[in-house]
Amino acid sequence: MIEGPPEPPEHEHPPETPSAEIPPPERKPFWGYSDLALFIGLLIASGVISLGVVGAIVSIFHLSGRDRELAALAIQSLLYLLAFTSLAMLFRVEYQRPFWRSMGWIAFSLPPAIIVLCGLLTAFGVAVLSVVIRTPATNNRITEMLQDPRAVVVVAIFGLTLGPLAEELIFRGFLQPLLVRSLGGVLGVFAAAVPFGLLHFQEYGNSWRHALLIALAGAAFGWMRYRTGSTKSSTLMHASYNAMEFIAYFAQQKVTPHT
Repeated sequence: MIEGPPEPPEHEHPPETPSAEIPPPERKPFWGYSDLALFIGLLIASGVISLGVVGAIVSIFHLSGRDRELAALAIQSLLYLLAFTSLAMLFRVEYQRPFWRSMGWIAFSLPPAIIVLCGLLTAFGVAVLSVVIRTPATNNRITEMLQDPRAVVVVAIFGLTLGPLAEELIFRGFLQPLLVRSLGGVLGVFAAAVPFGLLHFQEYGNSWRHALLIALAGAAFGWMRYRTGSTKSSTLMHASYNAMEFIAYFAQQKVTPHT
């Protein structure tokens, strides 16, 4: 009887064919909390530089009164420019990613008219809630500048363009995706809205009611960003919200003019 080849020991198995390594899923967003800390540092550094530049201009040209308030808008605009330029360089050098698309600046997934309507309805809802919680009327830098006809156009342009754009890029484009990744959709949206409201706390005379209302508006913008994935959509919603605020302010001034 011819015997076949000996059986291999039970503990030995034929070598497995190596399979191609599957790359880990891409982290979304690709940046982390260390990048957030760096961006906060960039904002602070940009603010210092902006104050120095605009302060020198105010001193050289001896600006005062409303001109100083307009200079404050120039400081804010320069701050945004420097900070976002630095962040774009970080994205390109560290991650080889484009700035705008990384921040969610993509096409509208809803008709623009619907987005604008959402902004107007948010402004209306905030106004109703303001009455319910008896929010006090306060003077702030923006309302003071609106009393100067020379500044109205500048303030309106800023409030409808650069202001909403910069704030949405910071809070809904950069911060919110990071918090949503850590906390989930609902908590992430509201967590990003909290510092947005606190940003305006001092501006409105340290009024917690104003900060709360603005935080809720920020949550509405965040919902738009979360549902559509588009910071462009939340920016349009924010701009339409501001437009309604301007209209309401001027309507109130006509009804109760200052003496």
